[in-house]
Amino acid sequence: MSAVTRDTLMAYVDGGLPPAERTRVEAYLAETPEAAADIALMQRQTDAIRTLYGPVAAEPVPAHLSVDTLARKAEGARRRTWMNLAAALVLLAVGLGGGWMLRGQSDTPNIADRLIAEAVSAHTVFVAEKRHAVEVAGNDSEHLSSWLSNRLQTNLAMPDLSAQGLDFLGGRLLPAPEVPGGRAAQLMYEDASGARLTLYVTPSPGPNAPRYELANLGLDTALFWADNVISCTITAPYSAEKLQAIAHTVFAQLNPTMPAYES
Repeated sequence: MSAVTRDTLMAYVDGGLPPAERTRVEAYLAETPEAAADIALMQRQTDAIRTLYGPVAAEPVPAHLSVDTLARKAEGARRRTWMNLAAALVLLAVGLGGGWMLRGQSDTPNIADRLIAEAVSAHTVFVAEKRHAVEVAGNDSEHLSSWLSNRLQTNLAMPDLSAQGLDFLGGRLLPAPEVPGGRAAQLMYEDASGARLTLYVTPSPGPNAPRYELANLGLDTALFWADNVISCTITAPYSAEKLQAIAHTVFAQLNPTMPAYES
């Protein structure tokens, strides 16, 4: 019997295995907890990507980018001299680039969707960590608050969610290319069952950003909220109702200058 390889596991996550092979992989996962954890991580990332970008992926391919159209252009180019070929390829590249840019903003995920995607990605990576889940531990919250406030250039408190049954584990600094300053703070909490909740906080993404968005991402739910000072995405394996209740406490403490949270 052949071994279960990384490629086999990827095909399992993508749903590309026949029934007999899926049964064999599931038996292997039942006996290999480490592999099962990796698969769970990949499935959560896949669910998040499909939820956020599925509508764009389902769009029909533009006519000018179809295989037949590109093949005809390539065949015509091969009949020209090398100099004309080079010129044609330059023009083709400019034309395709311009055409893609003219697709319209409605075909591009808005800033809230992009920040949710980054928040969920960071959440998925770091909640699976045991020893390195955070960069600065929660018992040094004064230093963590000062450090992250300085990097995000705003007054950032460390919300106390103990009344919601969540212990503060700590936080870290992350890159955030979508927002001014290019930095984000991730704060992590854990409940009695070991489930983890993260806050992904950035400077305000701008006046055109949606104020509130809620996304169901397989096992996780993500709630995005922004004002003219900061944005925050809360991600956890909780129901939307439970996450919204926690959000009231989070936003009341996160930055005292923010207006009250409204869903």
